[in-house]
Amino acid sequence: MSAAKTIGFIFIDGFADWEYGLLSASAVEWFGARAVSLSPGGSPRKSMSGFHLTPDRSFEVAENADLDAVAVIGSDHWASSSHPDPSPLLKAVAARGGVVGGICAGTLALARSGLFEAARHTSNGRDWILMHEPDYAGSAHYQDVPHAVADGRTVSAPGSAPGTFALAFMNALYPEQEGRLAEMRTLFAKEFTGAPARAS
Repeated sequence: MSAAKTIGFIFIDGFADWEYGLLSASAVEWFGARAVSLSPGGSPRKSMSGFHLTPDRSFEVAENADLDAVAVIGSDHWASSSHPDPSPLLKAVAARGGVVGGICAGTLALARSGLFEAARHTSNGRDWILMHEPDYAGSAHYQDVPHAVADGRTVSAPGSAPGTFALAFMNALYPEQEGRLAEMRTLFAKEFTGAPARAS
């Protein structure tokens, strides 16, 4: 894969505004990556807060041969019966050694794609993921933790953990960048180190 990494971010309607910013901005600003937005059919999408996104392209495999990594951003619609299916792209990126990640309900797309079959992973809770995908392959590898979990080049996180999701994802994509990753971890931790119980 090329030195300049390209990361695809999959957005569907109702995507969670807080789940991708730390990852996308950190990847571009600190690591020199290129971030591209993907959606079903490449059509515009609206976030949970009502913001409008005009994606760069669809999540069809043919349009994304340049991706070194892909991140599935959460939305309640991943849990609906009419959810889209990005599994061909997720499997293609994983097959060529790329990083595949999912946060919050975006983890359902990874479960449906079989990417958790041999990988430790997490989500919004064991009961939650089993409620939506009771027979997914690899359920025995579920980790009941409040932070992101990376197993090789598969990364997952609950919706409450965008910081550790960004860190784990970037560590999987840039394992040689130990110094920059340490800076990123320290910067994110400052908000909580010695922080008061309530925001002032």
